[in-house]
Amino acid sequence: MRNKQWGLGLFSLLVYLFLLGPLLIISITSFEPGTVLKFPPDGFSLHWYRHIFEVQMFPKTFTTSIIISLLGNILSLLLGIPAAYALNRFSFKGKDLLNAAFLSPVLIPGIVLGFTMLKYLLVTYHLPLYAGLLVGHTVIMLPFIIRVVGSSLSSFDFAIEEAALSLGAGPLKTFFKVVLPNIRSGIIAAVLIAFLESFNNVDISLFMTGPGVSTLPIQMLTYVENYFDPTIAAISVLLMVLTGILMFGIEKLMGLSYFTKR
Repeated sequence: MRNKQWGLGLFSLLVYLFLLGPLLIISITSFEPGTVLKFPPDGFSLHWYRHIFEVQMFPKTFTTSIIISLLGNILSLLLGIPAAYALNRFSFKGKDLLNAAFLSPVLIPGIVLGFTMLKYLLVTYHLPLYAGLLVGHTVIMLPFIIRVVGSSLSSFDFAIEEAALSLGAGPLKTFFKVVLPNIRSGIIAAVLIAFLESFNNVDISLFMTGPGVSTLPIQMLTYVENYFDPTIAAISVLLMVLTGILMFGIEKLMGLSYFTKR
């Protein structure tokens, strides 16, 4: 038994090294003082972290990514919360099909979805780049909003809502005063998860960006095609820190295991 536990522990350690090793290497190489990305670094320097803010396109595309993610989140919430409520509150014909349709953006390959949006939103309907990018990010965030909010609603006792209705509260007042406060933590967690999905998205953004309009991940790809310095490693470290903070917030709000119950 002791040997089996030792073997399982060693295997777990190897898995963690396999998963976290590349992140550790990127983090270390971001402090390379030279002009070429290398591991191990020849010294220690914060030059490439400062260089991020000296390249004009990085702050600009970071701002674009933030704006698109926030606006997309708002639109996804306006669409996703009513959809999640209807799917959990009512039984109707075609419910499973509708639920599958809402979740389909995470099942369809991103390249296929991105090319389809490019063809119809930008080429056929001539939407501006910003509008097309916003629609694309809203579509990919919507399944996460519906899934996470739906998980919260699945544990909500709708008898409380019925009690409020029986006491004279209208449907809208009951929804905003009774239902939403009880699933508030789920909504916040959904916003954080959807934000991460949008902010780090590459495949949809690759098709929906163009001259003068780009997101941070696309700008990073463009930069690494022409330069091989540690700037991208430094940005990656900052994004890992941002992701870690958001995931820590999600864990504190609901616990990551909460979303595996359904």
